[in-house]
Amino acid sequence: MKNRKNVRVRRKAFTLIEVLLVLVILGIIAVLVLTQLGGAGEQANKKAAEVAIKGQLGSAIERYKLSMKRYPREDDGGLRALLEKPSDDEAAKDWAGPYIAEEALKDPWGREYIYQFPGRFNEQGFDLSSAGPDGQEGTDDDVKNWKQS
Repeated sequence: MKNRKNVRVRRKAFTLIEVLLVLVILGIIAVLVLTQLGGAGEQANKKAAEVAIKGQLGSAIERYKLSMKRYPREDDGGLRALLEKPSDDEAAKDWAGPYIAEEALKDPWGREYIYQFPGRFNEQGFDLSSAGPDGQEGTDDDVKNWKQS
């Protein structure tokens, strides 16, 4: 009887090997989850840049155009024209800004959006893009407001 009681106690406890095996399995699962989340984070940042370009920032540029009767130009300060009233008194009377918050001029990677007017790809409008996660213009991870063939 005494022998059976010891056997039952042993069966209720986990062995060191079983505990280590569970820890290894949990570690593998954690690595798999973190790798998946890492890719999801980049996808989320790219989506946020796309929404800003086609939505918030693009709309601010269009509101500027409605007030000023033209898109911001390089000599206006580019995208900074959405924040700063023109020094020219004639232009300043039409300015109805600021059109956007200063933080919105930076992409999810902390770099300023790239603005060009007149656009090279949108000849009747403006080009607006982000260099994407790699920070290099003209690569596959760029986010832009035009389709390139």
